[in-house]
Amino acid sequence: MSSSDAPSPLQNPAKGHLQVPGGAGKGPYLSDEPARSGSDASLHRIKNLPGYTTPVFAGKEEQRAKVQNSVAAKGFIPRELVPIEVQWFYTHLGIDDTYFRNESVEVVSDHIIALFGAKILAYTKHDPSKLVIDLERIDPEGNGATFIHTSPPGLTLTDGPGATVEPRIDELYLDKATPESCYRLETFRSMGAISATAQQQLRCYFVSKCHFPATVDIAPRADGQTDIRAVSDPVFLEKASENTLEIYQALMWKAEARYGPVIEVFEVEGTRERRMVIAYKMGGTTHFFSALSNLYHYYSLYSARKYVEQFSNGITIISLYLNPLPNSRAPPIENSIFQVMKEVSLLFCLPDNPFFAPGGPSPHAVQDAAYAYCGWVFAQHFCNRLGPSYLALKNALDESNPAHAEVLNDIKRRFREETFTRESIANVIHAHPELIRMLYVNFAMVHYPIDEAQRLMPTLSYQRLQTERPLSDQELHDRIRRTVLNKQDLQVLESFLIFNKHVLKTNFYQPTKVALSFRLAPGFLPEVEYPNTPFGLFFIIGNEFRGFHIRFRDVARGGIRIVRSRNKENYSINQRMLFDENYGLASTQSLKNKDIPEGGAKGTILPSLGASPRLCFEKYVDSVLDLLIPGQSPGIKERLVDLYEKPEMLFFGPDEGTADMMDWAALHARKRGADAWWKSFTTGKTAATLGGIPHDTYGMTSLSIRQYVLGIYRQLGLREKDITKVQTGGPDGDLGSNEILLSNDKTVAVIDGSGVLADPAGINREELVRLAKLRVPVENFDKSKLSKDGYLVRVEDQDVKLPSGEVVLDGTDFRNGAHLRFKADILVPCGGRPEAVNISNVAALVDAEGKPHFKYVVEGANLFFTQQARLFLEKRKVVLFKDSSANKGGVTSSSLEVLAGLALTTDEYVQLMTFKDAATPPEFYTRYVRDIQAKISENAAAEFACIWREHARLGGAKARTTISDELSSTLNALQAELEGSDLFDDLPSRRGVLRRAMPASLVEQIGLDKLLERLPETYQRALFSSWVASHFIYKYGVQASSVDFFHFARDLAQ
Repeated sequence: MSSSDAPSPLQNPAKGHLQVPGGAGKGPYLSDEPARSGSDASLHRIKNLPGYTTPVFAGKEEQRAKVQNSVAAKGFIPRELVPIEVQWFYTHLGIDDTYFRNESVEVVSDHIIALFGAKILAYTKHDPSKLVIDLERIDPEGNGATFIHTSPPGLTLTDGPGATVEPRIDELYLDKATPESCYRLETFRSMGAISATAQQQLRCYFVSKCHFPATVDIAPRADGQTDIRAVSDPVFLEKASENTLEIYQALMWKAEARYGPVIEVFEVEGTRERRMVIAYKMGGTTHFFSALSNLYHYYSLYSARKYVEQFSNGITIISLYLNPLPNSRAPPIENSIFQVMKEVSLLFCLPDNPFFAPGGPSPHAVQDAAYAYCGWVFAQHFCNRLGPSYLALKNALDESNPAHAEVLNDIKRRFREETFTRESIANVIHAHPELIRMLYVNFAMVHYPIDEAQRLMPTLSYQRLQTERPLSDQELHDRIRRTVLNKQDLQVLESFLIFNKHVLKTNFYQPTKVALSFRLAPGFLPEVEYPNTPFGLFFIIGNEFRGFHIRFRDVARGGIRIVRSRNKENYSINQRMLFDENYGLASTQSLKNKDIPEGGAKGTILPSLGASPRLCFEKYVDSVLDLLIPGQSPGIKERLVDLYEKPEMLFFGPDEGTADMMDWAALHARKRGADAWWKSFTTGKTAATLGGIPHDTYGMTSLSIRQYVLGIYRQLGLREKDITKVQTGGPDGDLGSNEILLSNDKTVAVIDGSGVLADPAGINREELVRLAKLRVPVENFDKSKLSKDGYLVRVEDQDVKLPSGEVVLDGTDFRNGAHLRFKADILVPCGGRPEAVNISNVAALVDAEGKPHFKYVVEGANLFFTQQARLFLEKRKVVLFKDSSANKGGVTSSSLEVLAGLALTTDEYVQLMTFKDAATPPEFYTRYVRDIQAKISENAAAEFACIWREHARLGGAKARTTISDELSSTLNALQAELEGSDLFDDLPSRRGVLRRAMPASLVEQIGLDKLLERLPETYQRALFSSWVASHFIYKYGVQASSVDFFHFARDLAQ
């Protein structure tokens, strides 16, 4: 059988997690439907039949008689009026039988008395329009509620009971729903008036808890899809028509398969009514039901009936029966309904938008309001810039002086805090609604996608843009300058214009989305604060979070970090510093990524207080994918306006808070249609199921750290078994455990999260190895194996007496400062908090005679030392290698994980990289991992030798820390130069370099020619230039000449 006839590995049932719903090339985000615009009502036309039937309440007459007796007995209504009031309530008010079947005689009689009392109150005011009804019953056990209040059609109330009922229903029942505890909601407008003299109508809401049967007598579907009858509340099945079940079933399947809302509109034959049905996963948004009312009211529509159904498979479906207000001057429903449909997805993203609040200081259309919200968040991050005063101070101070650097940092933080606040920026937006509208039009004129369907049947937003006279950027700036006299207000509005000018593409107009994403050109960043301009910048805004992604080269990789906030004050600090933290992390990553094809990148996500970090991450990823994958599905994911005009690929990795989310992101990219690169979209994936290469299992980061440790011993003629060592990061961690397993020294102290283990005679190696193999912390050390001077202090210990006689009052405090108290030949940090050694405490690492506690330091943990602390120690003759050099093994491993994903087809990847069972990797995987380990050791040894050589050449005049940074900068600059040169175009050189740059196992398995066909050219250029730059600099040093490069380049083709 030929290879083309061989069954795909994806057909293996064990690989079910890799299947895409709908089959290859189809998927839930693809559609065969033609483009839909205002004319597509014909696609969804239904008969004028009720979507729900209300079973007749057989006991209604009997109940009415009991209610009449109860009302009369209470004596509040004159006895002769009781039959009239009860009869009106039961027959003329138009209340659905659902109410009478659900409520007790006692509750109905109380509501009739309350209604009568409200009529008396209105009469005393001599104004029937003042009649306000507010009836409610909330079940204290959480089984449901009834709300009845006066409600003018097509109007969002800003005071009285009608203003709060729907937000309360969202908050009490819908927002917190889970498949185990969820609700049904029926709401309708009464057909009759309250009384003969008062014409108000009532809006009734009936909330009831879903009760799903424990067992369902329905055979599973042959196609494996969910049968709506198997996940429904029995009351819903009793009431829903067959047509409603059919519609809901189709939307449920789409909502299960997609991430985000599914929105459909149906025209009711022979009427102007439109039924809008929206399906989404529970927890996907909040306050959505009440926000929808504000939306359709804005277009002068009212709802006759609304339903919310929640199902045991976690799907929520909202159905709105919409009609035009009589005698309205608003656009006809035949047009406006599709504008509503487009704007539902914006509401789904930002339901709590303060700039769309009805009755607010400056009510905007949804699109204007969403734009105002995005500009508001942008201004919070980029209005608080430091300005000329900071620049003058920066030039006057010496940043290499730790005291000066600290002063500058404090001033920078203070400027960030005191200039613009969220509230002051919001006040400017509210104060200038007309300018915000003009700024929105300026944005929309560029980014609103105009296709042929729009020209044939334009939406309201398209028509509106055609009637506006767009102002040029200069005209708009002049208008703002003339209108706004306050300097701070002017700066806020100018930031909107800066935002507009730098958006290259956005999903703002995508029909379905879960958060708003913008690809920005980073040219607006001031050089004084951001001396290295990033290559690309993504800005993401969701209802529960905000985030950034910054990369310094086209091909770049870095982790996605979730920044958590302990409280409101901490959140405010995190919010102010989010972009600066992201920039700093991405910049640091660039130093570490010096000899791999991917440049430095980093993503940050700041969840709001109480928000689910997982939900924020998923929305962040999905909205970024909107900008990476060209849309091709009308009504789902459509083509965007793309001013960047080049394909982009991002590579995400795990970081704080996201290590367990990489699998989801890769599989989601596959589901979204990223067939070529879903395998490389994330690193840190599960090895067995998704072919990831875990750093801890294979000791990837530790391998590079060990090269530096062994390099020091080799250069200085030391024997490892004679060396004393202090290690932070214990046997339970990745680096800590592998450092223990790979080393053979005399370890005198290990400090980890559980406590401090110390023994001046040397900690028992056999016992340390046992803990490392079990991956458990030092608190599990067998204390019987300590010498008489050894001890273990756990963080929970108090008043512990050490062998020296010293008393430890608090174990946690002792642990936090333990790295500053011990002395040994070498310190190898393999864990601990960033900046554990900084300019304020580094002096503690030097004794009273000026002798450092350690002769050698290999910084395995990221950012364990600040730059000033490193230089302080090096001035005192400590041999120190910083983190960006020592612990780069992990980034090399991740880089080669990316390469495997790009180089292999999906079938090859599944066959060669995923395990046949949980414990048995394929033979190719094992060879590939060995090749990665060899490359890590090779790169680390080469960089170590280069730094050592350069330090010796300069006679120790320049710190190794500085040489490491200069080496990174030189490598990155040379790599960027090579990427733009024509050296790559020399085919023999290209083939020679790429053959050596890629692991031999991959070249042998796939073949060089096929690899060159498959790998994107941008990636090939990056791989070529990184290999040439690193091998040249490592061989000839940072002072290498053009002649040296000429000699080096002659051998590239070999």
